[in-house]
Amino acid sequence: MSTDVVRLDLLLRRRSIVGYSFGMAVYAIVIVALYPAFQNETGLDQFTSENSTVAALFGINGSLTSASGWLNANLYANFLPLIILLLTIGYGASCIAGQNEDGTLGLVVTLPLSRTRIALQKVAAMWLVAVPVSLVTAFCVIAGRGFDLRIGTGALIGVTVALLLLGIDFGALAMLIGVSTGSRPIALGVASMIAAAAYLINSLAPVVGWLRPARLVSPFFYAVGDNQLVEGVSFSAFVVLTAIAVVLSWSAIAVFGHLDVN
Repeated sequence: MSTDVVRLDLLLRRRSIVGYSFGMAVYAIVIVALYPAFQNETGLDQFTSENSTVAALFGINGSLTSASGWLNANLYANFLPLIILLLTIGYGASCIAGQNEDGTLGLVVTLPLSRTRIALQKVAAMWLVAVPVSLVTAFCVIAGRGFDLRIGTGALIGVTVALLLLGIDFGALAMLIGVSTGSRPIALGVASMIAAAAYLINSLAPVVGWLRPARLVSPFFYAVGDNQLVEGVSFSAFVVLTAIAVVLSWSAIAVFGHLDVN
């Protein structure tokens, strides 16, 4: 099967992919290298326990001086998901709605490919856009074993895949909204708003009692909100994240089949 659409979309975004990956690598290396300096700072744990709501906003739960707590607070519970969502939501909002607005989608649909294949390739490109930054971060964390930052390889791989699925969930949502409304700004704004709400629900639920049941509707809970760096990502969590991605992706593909292309 021709992969022209995937290659073209990745080519157009090569600078942002390389830039985000390089920046994330530098940031992750700094976080890893700083861990020994804070490993025995009990004052950090006291600060987070006394300011639990503020800590929760940044995804900090439990000991900040443990390897998993340090990585969650500085990478996996906040910053890395943010970068992945910037890439996937941005791509999802622009890959169809944005191209239709600027008139280039009309050229894409003239390729000898069905609309279903075109949309499937765009979903594949969405995944590939987020892969480099995720892998670079994981490699830096593995290198962190030289700085006494030890995380189980299985748990790390599981969280990396879960974050990619999280990115696809919201990227596919942006793609669906864009196809349905024909507006890139609306897709970008609404998908980002829903992602922010899902993050806040997952982060604040441990310290806000009435929010705790709502964690189950937040994709963040299944990716990074349930101590996954220690216990690994459960099979049921993978099922939930995958099911969301599949439903939203196929919904976007179905709507794209009836889109009036400019």
